[in-house]
Amino acid sequence: MVKSKENLKGMKTEELKKELIDLEEKLRILKFKAEGSKSKNVKESLNLRKDIARILTKINKK
Repeated sequence: MVKSKENLKGMKTEELKKELIDLEEKLRILKFKAEGSKSKNVKESLNLRKDIARILTKINKK
């Protein structure tokens, strides 16, 4: 998961795309887990979606 906005500034486009794929996979897995049982960390999906949005914004700026 992305630690802070400063980490995104130093990353290249290829690295951002790899991170994006990784976060999307984590979000997909989290959604499937939520179907079967309740998640212990309710805000985890919200944080993942925000990180994905930050990365997409950074990619689109370049």
